[in-house]
Amino acid sequence: MLSTNARTRQLNSTCASSVDMELFLHYSLIPSLLIILVLSFLQLREHRRQRDDTSHLLGNHFGIIVPLDFVGNFSNRWSYGIAFGATANKVMFLFAEGYQPLHFPQWAQAFVLLIGGFEVGLAHFPFFACLSSQFRLVSAILGFSYSLIWFVVTLLHVVECPHGQFLGRFEAIVFYWPSLLCLAFLLGRFLHMLVKSLRVHLGWELQAEATPFLEVHQAEHVKQLLRKGPLQEKKKSWFQTRIYEWDPCFQFPSRMIGTTVLAFICLYLFIVIEFCMFMDVRDELDVLEGKLESYVISTNETGALIPFILQVKELISVTKGVWVVTILPASLTCVSYLFHILACYRMHMKRLWSGEKHFLPERFRCPSPSESVAAIARYSGWQIAYILWGYLVIHVLQSLCALVVTYSLVLPVIHSQGLEMLQGLGIGTLTITIVVGLMILQVWIAATFFLQPRMSTADKQKPLALHNRRAFHNFNYFLFFYNVLLGLGTCLSRLFISCILGSWLIARLDRTIMQKGYEGADMGFGAWVGMLYMDHYHTNPVLVSFCHLLMAGHRERRLQQAVTCWCLHQSAEPRVSPRSRTRWLLLQTLINNPTIVVFRKSREGPRSRELSQISLMSSES
Repeated sequence: MLSTNARTRQLNSTCASSVDMELFLHYSLIPSLLIILVLSFLQLREHRRQRDDTSHLLGNHFGIIVPLDFVGNFSNRWSYGIAFGATANKVMFLFAEGYQPLHFPQWAQAFVLLIGGFEVGLAHFPFFACLSSQFRLVSAILGFSYSLIWFVVTLLHVVECPHGQFLGRFEAIVFYWPSLLCLAFLLGRFLHMLVKSLRVHLGWELQAEATPFLEVHQAEHVKQLLRKGPLQEKKKSWFQTRIYEWDPCFQFPSRMIGTTVLAFICLYLFIVIEFCMFMDVRDELDVLEGKLESYVISTNETGALIPFILQVKELISVTKGVWVVTILPASLTCVSYLFHILACYRMHMKRLWSGEKHFLPERFRCPSPSESVAAIARYSGWQIAYILWGYLVIHVLQSLCALVVTYSLVLPVIHSQGLEMLQGLGIGTLTITIVVGLMILQVWIAATFFLQPRMSTADKQKPLALHNRRAFHNFNYFLFFYNVLLGLGTCLSRLFISCILGSWLIARLDRTIMQKGYEGADMGFGAWVGMLYMDHYHTNPVLVSFCHLLMAGHRERRLQQAVTCWCLHQSAEPRVSPRSRTRWLLLQTLINNPTIVVFRKSREGPRSRELSQISLMSSES
């Protein structure tokens, strides 16, 4: 086994790929910027600046390109999610802090990571920009070409050097197949956009309508609120009750879909990297274990260090097995967290839509707008990082638990010490049972002897009113010293349970792991709540439906006004200007009421004098 790995690593060391993926990332900025310039030129600005500078030469071109609407986008959700998945390898590269383009001092590493994040985002910007651009034909051609470049370069890198130094054979395939699959999906998506755009351009198919302001599922949600509820609820299946129930009136935004897809791929890559590191550590431990075994064999007579060496050898062997066995449950735990986070997002959003905020801590029931706006940008990246770190913490925790179970139950049976193990297990179980029984007995005695009877038969509990006070004070006095000793155990159990739950739930942002009053220190939960409020204020179906009705009414009134004006312009009657009509009415008023002529404001001019003479002549006559 060792010789095979060594042969594979020696083979890989001689492999020189013609493609450097890190260098290609830098050079990919050139076509990325060209694509951005082309799409920006086609994008028209809504408000053109009226200034006497050179900007008027550009007209209203070079508008701002939106790669993805992070708030309230429900179209092309899986396409955006797969586009996020195509960035997984570079995200893991940033996560491992492998981006070092220049030599910066240690204190400036945060700026290095910031530059790296901007470069990765700029390199993958055309994927999102071409998916969201309204110029479907041009964006389809540019997106297909750019995706094809990335696909060919990545595939060439995998084919030339499929083996690696860490995992051995087919290491590059194991690392890059998710990105290749995502890029292949994007190629098919852009090809479909190209074919559909050509059919529209040739007149074979009608132009698809723009993204509606009110989505279908939002309208269905409002209709469901206006309907009367059924008299009898529909019976749910076991899957709907225990796991998940699909709701046709709710859709996850593109941001949540992209975050989940990217988290899945990054978790897979993180597990592969961890396994590669374990393989190296295992080789070193195998060498150490072999040296210990040769030392034991070379020592004929039993010495003082022989039992200790055997125990160390056994610990190494058990640790290796436990670490491998717990990879699957740790990964399944994090995968279940990703699905559970989506379910909690839907549940929390529906509660906010209905006006319910009591499920949130009091401090987070009215977050500041600036925190919510910042949270919408933080959440996706933080969720991925929390999942990766959470997997590592859960893996370590499960390995420790499995190690305790192995030394407590498995190894005693292997070493023919099953009776001693059962005896110790029985004594420990009996001790814990007695302690718990005494605690329950205190509650039973308090309920039976030291509380007054129920006031009515309808009461479920006795009132909090003392009875037999003298016996109660003696009961407290004698149990005071025992409860001191009992408090030592409960304190340790409290610490143990807090560590277990805090470590187990560290990957989840939908709930805080801080105790009440200190929730503000949980920045991850703060990002979750801010993101919820941002989506609540911008995608609430009732609010969006109300705005849709206002816009539809305004559009209808403008259309009626336009139709009325068109009908007036198309009428056969001669057109009379409002000014002439006003003058004619004024003349008619003055003729019928000649006495008010003297009260008119004098105005020099032939027309005013002519009007006065006409009115006076009519009065004399």
